[in-house]
Amino acid sequence: MRLRIVWVLILSLLCFCGCPSSSKLDSSNPKTNPEISEGPSFGSSEAEKIVKTDEEWRTILSDEQFEVTRKKGTERAFSGEFWDKKEEGTYICICCDQPLFHSMTKFKSGTGWPSFFKPIDGKNVGVEEDHTYGMIRTEVVCARCDAHLGHVFDDGPAPTGLRYCINSASLAFSKDGASSEKAANQEK
Repeated sequence: MRLRIVWVLILSLLCFCGCPSSSKLDSSNPKTNPEISEGPSFGSSEAEKIVKTDEEWRTILSDEQFEVTRKKGTERAFSGEFWDKKEEGTYICICCDQPLFHSMTKFKSGTGWPSFFKPIDGKNVGVEEDHTYGMIRTEVVCARCDAHLGHVFDDGPAPTGLRYCINSASLAFSKDGASSEKAANQEK
């Protein structure tokens, strides 16, 4: 019995120490830091921060969108509107219309969530360390309104090696890349 416990502890320690963590993304490396842009840029936004109360967000968002973006929820895999979308265009923040990802950077990850290898501009998204559910992950948020978007992992394709795993409920889609009327109405 003691031998089993020792083996379990040793294996747990090896697994814990040997498994790469997305929280170890190197901030000086353009492949692991969204602030350092590689390749073409599709536009950026230096707009002022949008701050609203939960009550204000509830009037704008559906229940699922509110739970995902404001309460850091996660939609079920393969259930979101955009996980398998192949149309060309721009994915924007559902809360504030910030341009986030272009379809040219979207790839099929097999995870059931829309996945991208880079944001439109590193200034449009932020990253924060996430310690929920007993894991250490890197959360992705909208830089303009702090909406929870999903998480970024270092197991994506070239050229960045990143996988931005994003909830469909946190996104809207624009065929031409133009922002919707929603943001204009929110600012009034």
